[in-house]
Amino acid sequence: MTAIVCMTEAHVATITIRRIDKRNALTQAMWTTLAAEIGALAKAGRTRALILTGEGDHFCAGADIAEFESTRHDAASARVYEAANVAAFSVLRNAPFPTIAAISGICFGGGFGLAAACGLRLADSTARFCIPAARLGLAYPRDAMIDIVAALGPQMARYLAFSADVLSADDALSARFLLNIERERPTMEAARELADRIAQHAPLSVAASKAAILATLDADQPLARKAAAMGDSTFDSADYAEGRAAFANKRKPIFQGR
Repeated sequence: MTAIVCMTEAHVATITIRRIDKRNALTQAMWTTLAAEIGALAKAGRTRALILTGEGDHFCAGADIAEFESTRHDAASARVYEAANVAAFSVLRNAPFPTIAAISGICFGGGFGLAAACGLRLADSTARFCIPAARLGLAYPRDAMIDIVAALGPQMARYLAFSADVLSADDALSARFLLNIERERPTMEAARELADRIAQHAPLSVAASKAAILATLDADQPLARKAAAMGDSTFDSADYAEGRAAFANKRKPIFQGR
């Protein structure tokens, strides 16, 4: 079964993450495929709006932690891995058309990053949001945090990154992460209606407006190099090894700060 499914109808593309048995968690290969699919839509020039969603009851559980032992076990491998997911965030953020996340159920980790990289976010009342990095002993790179900070604001981004708490749909709406909670109809129905409305407008005008908004959110910071080095160091730490072991053994991790 294809894990990333892309369909287009009347200038509206829909990309569905399809890995139901893993709550749509993404493998390294899936990150690469996702970025390639969005890039192909941008290059083709026919898409006027994109909907990103997950198959079944969940949007996306993030990166598949089960493969970290082989794909993301130290700083060097983490940089290679993160190049793939950062590319997916970047191509969503910079796509020449509006992007809409249609969210149900779990939207954790890298899935949260994908939703944040979308310009508009709709959810139903089952949606839950979390940045679980602190529970695993790893750090998200700056390029993965750009959209989260832009979508939530610095204080809420700090709270979720530091606490690893789960945010309900109502709390996410209050934090202005969500445009709306769909309580009376399926989220995909609402997302499609919005995408169709956008697709009826002048595409050059919409694209120019998106570019202007992105320009005001330029997250380039002088501390970027230091943040990258600090993030890399987490993947060589004993705490990250402990986080992976605890996940594999379904126990609470014991972190030592080294």
